[in-house]
Amino acid sequence: MASVSPAAAAAAVSGSHHGRLLLPSSPRRLPRPRPRPRPRLRLAACHADILFPSSSSEARAPPAPAVEPSSESATDCFVDWLRARGRPPGKVDIRERPVPCLRDGKDLPLRYVAAGVDLQAGDVAFEVPMSLVVTLERVLGDESIAELLTNNKLSELACLALYLMYEKKQGKDSFWYPYIKELDRHRGRGQLAVESPLLWTESELDYLTGSPLKDEVVARDEAIRREFNELDTLWFMAGSLFQQYPFDIPTEAFPFEIFKQAFVAVQSCVVHLQKVSLARRFALVPLGPPLLTYKSNCKAMLTADGDSVRLVVDRPYKAGEPIIIWCGPQTNSRLVLNYGFVDEDNPFDRIAIEASLNTEDPQYQEKRMVAQRNGKLAIQNFNVYVGKEKQTVAEMLSYLRLGYISDPDEMQSILSSEGDTCPLSPCTERAVLDQLVGYLESRLAGYPTTLDEDEAMLADGSLEPKKEVATRLVRLHVVFFSQMVIPLRMSKFDQCASLYEDHICCKEIASLAVQVNKDIIALQWDMLVLYLQPPFADNHGLGMPINNHDSCT
Repeated sequence: MASVSPAAAAAAVSGSHHGRLLLPSSPRRLPRPRPRPRPRLRLAACHADILFPSSSSEARAPPAPAVEPSSESATDCFVDWLRARGRPPGKVDIRERPVPCLRDGKDLPLRYVAAGVDLQAGDVAFEVPMSLVVTLERVLGDESIAELLTNNKLSELACLALYLMYEKKQGKDSFWYPYIKELDRHRGRGQLAVESPLLWTESELDYLTGSPLKDEVVARDEAIRREFNELDTLWFMAGSLFQQYPFDIPTEAFPFEIFKQAFVAVQSCVVHLQKVSLARRFALVPLGPPLLTYKSNCKAMLTADGDSVRLVVDRPYKAGEPIIIWCGPQTNSRLVLNYGFVDEDNPFDRIAIEASLNTEDPQYQEKRMVAQRNGKLAIQNFNVYVGKEKQTVAEMLSYLRLGYISDPDEMQSILSSEGDTCPLSPCTERAVLDQLVGYLESRLAGYPTTLDEDEAMLADGSLEPKKEVATRLVRLHVVFFSQMVIPLRMSKFDQCASLYEDHICCKEIASLAVQVNKDIIALQWDMLVLYLQPPFADNHGLGMPINNHDSCT
């Protein structure tokens, strides 16, 4: 068995603390990659009280103190508009709940759709005629939608945001005035009264330190800016639409920050309708989000039914209870980015880990062929789902073992064999475990607080809403990585203490858990016992079983 070089045994992690996991090049030593500088997101304090400005000068002026209108009259105005425009009587009411007033009393209560009467699963809670739904079909009319959307420069959300911004400029003359006013009131806030991190200040974004979401915010902000720069294209391509607006072209009528606020507002309430034409796929539905409450484990959805959009509830409700709909199969990071909330019961939550073969490895092409033969890529994303950490770890170890094959004859044997396995010495397996453990520990080290500290802050109940949402998200990420590190630590212990031959008492397991992270000692014992089985001895993908009889040379 070929020996393992020091370079191979080291954990090669490129980029930031949550960068790509780089497989080593076994035959020769490689320099440790230099960290790439992280782009800084320069954000102004985007706390505008309206998201669709009525004029560019108004947008640049400091926000005036909000004067809370009569809640009943404001609600009645919106409801009366719906009724007057043909919405059938429904079984829901619009109610209010207070929010923490952290901006000098300027935060208005959040409105939400509640059951007006007792409902049973299968009841139609409400219907909204398609004439009251904002879609690209309504916005662009007979324009070539496909041409606009296939140029990879403008999204449906950008088109909808621009349309509502121009409609806002028309004031009460706009058909959509009551609906836009309702969206203004929410200001892109989700059900926890928190805006998307796209509208947070830089100091507020520091709440997300360690989380991949912080980099996602930077990337999404850059994408929105690219779309802003293409708005004039939409203006000229859809000329017949914008002839009705006696205003400047988009990039002259609206500054970027105002467009971003409008974009985020649309992002927080747009609905993805199923089984409809492209022009109706993304829709803004009155009585839909942000008035509805999102949950990940719900089955109720807004659906198009002929000339209306309806909501059929999936559970019984008592009068006054908030109506819940499904938010789609989104991770918690995406829920925070889009809607400003975390769902701790989210079955779709996951963490992505990117690993790659080393392009400087002399056997790179052969290893790439082996990876492709087993359904993997040279740059491979591994999604770690809730409760499926063991399966993902086994899959990752199978992939990482490729980096430690240094003997050309051994590589050719793998290529020519019908199977996908080869023996590994305990020394080599230890190096593989070291690399993955080192990577996961580097991810954990990137979070400034421990699990105990996060839970203590949440239990205190005094966190401001943005800090609370960020802390809940970060806590879930720490749990993710901790649940992966513990069994890997135990596997490393196996390499040194012959776990397969000897029994380990619970006291020793507890000591090992303390060594890994004192904050995760309370993890379920059944998970720990599960990992007492000989780990990763079966053939997963590129799996190469451990050969305990080989010796390190």
